[in-house]
Parts: sequence; structure tokens; C-alpha cells
Amino acid sequence: MRSIVGQQLSTKAARAIHGRLLEHFAGRPPTPEEVLAADAEELRAAAGLSRAKVTFLRSLAEHVVAGELELDRVAELPDEEIVAELRAVRGLGEWSAHMFLMFQLERPDVLAVGDLGVRRAVERAYGLPGLPTADELRALAEAWRPHRTLACRYLWRSLDNEPTTTA
Repeated sequence: MRSIVGQQLSTKAARAIHGRLLEHFAGRPPTPEEVLAADAEELRAAAGLSRAKVTFLRSLAEHVVAGELELDRVAELPDEEIVAELRAVRGLGEWSAHMFLMFQLERPDVLAVGDLGVRRAVERAYGLPGLPTADELRALAEAWRPHRTLACRYLWRSLDNEPTTTA
């Protein structure tokens, strides 16, 4: 749920919207059944969600209710199976699956190939003429195994220290 809410938003905006979503459900994460029972327009208004994100949240809830995504057993699966199960949910792609693996399940060897921040940090750290492709990033990251999650964290952090320019 947090991944869907946070897609294409700053961390600050994502936190605020996620907080409003929780407030709408009495300060706690809703059950899948509660998400499905909630009025879509009311959810949009209460939390500040786009129509697409409400659709994605409902798709997630539908997959859980149907037993197609068993959240209580997902941590037992290999990374590739988790990615496949999550990608079956409308609105969850490879990036969201990688973030789930890294931050929710704390898997140690995940490479966020689709993350712009990781790609930008690799471009700068390696002095590349442009953003690396997914294949180029995978090749560079082979040396980071089995700690690619930690490498991604360091790469993101390196962007925090970039000097800013003013016009």
C-alpha cells in the first residue's frame, strides 16, 4: 500500500498522503476488505489520492482477498517469485517490487535497476557520459554482490551530498 501511495512523489508528499489514508481508516492500515468496501471518491478526497492510485490499491486488495497474493507467506518466497507476484497487481511494477524487497523485507541483494536515483548516482560515481541502461547497471553491480541493497543505499545517499547550483 505504501509503495502505491508513494509512486512518483517526493518522500514528504508520500508520507503526508499515507498518513491521511491511515487517518481515514482510524489511524491504522486498512484490511483489503475495507479498501474494497470504501467509496473510491471518498478515498480520493480524504487522502488526496489520484484515481489511478485508488484503482491500484483496489487491485492490491482484490489480489489479497482472492488469495493470489498471500502477504503472510510472501517473505518465504525467493526474490524473483515475489517480484512476479507483485507485478501481477495493477500499478505495481518492478520498481515497486524492488522497493518492497529492500525496505519491507530487508533483502540484502536487490539491485533497483529502474530507480532514477540509483542510475544517476552510478552515472556520477563512475563518470559515465549518461545514465546507464538496466543492462549496464546490472553488469557494473555484479561486483557488489551479495550486498547490492546496501550499495543502492549508499548511492542514494551520495545524491544527498551533491552540491546545488543557483541561477
